[in-house]
Amino acid sequence: MSGYIFFRSSIGKKIVMALTGIFLMIFLLFHLTINLFLFRGEESFNEAVIFMRTHFIIRLFEYVLALGFLIHIIMGIKLHIQNKKKNNTIDYAVNASHITTSFSSRTMIYTGISILCFLILHLINFMIPMKYLSGRSDYHLVTSLFKNPYYTIVYVFSFFMLGIHLHHGFQSGFQSLGLSNKKRFLWIQRLCLIYLFIICSGFSMIAIWFFFN
Repeated sequence: MSGYIFFRSSIGKKIVMALTGIFLMIFLLFHLTINLFLFRGEESFNEAVIFMRTHFIIRLFEYVLALGFLIHIIMGIKLHIQNKKKNNTIDYAVNASHITTSFSSRTMIYTGISILCFLILHLINFMIPMKYLSGRSDYHLVTSLFKNPYYTIVYVFSFFMLGIHLHHGFQSGFQSLGLSNKKRFLWIQRLCLIYLFIICSGFSMIAIWFFFN
């Protein structure tokens, strides 16, 4: 019963959001590493994809990842509704929130929705064909999509939105887990910026490179 109350509480939801968020951020680093094999050529990238597709641990990780995404989305929506109700009860709280919170914090739900839309598009264009459609090189599937200017623009824009989302999520995650204080805050901010630069510029530059080459 106490566990149920914990997950129903605002603190419980924030901790779950933080844990799933950190898990997803680790996955993004792993995903970027696999994508970098594109620069080594068709054979290297295809071998990396085959390894991910056939290795038992990686296949198990896919289900854990899907569950992590689902929990993160559900908790994010619940927290947004909860905060919306709280702010609507006191008029000045809405105005105060715009002063004391950052742009990335106020737009978390909107950047989250845009990321979810991109994730669905990504699954349709990449993951499903790569997993279930045989007879086509995974390398050519990816690089041919990056030749499409509309898809490349959406791809780069989505990682820009992800950067805004993570700018708040990264820092608030450490705070929710009790790992942030005045002394550590500056280092967490720096680590956040380094992480955002690696992820957002890394994925974006891969798309832009193969668009022009």
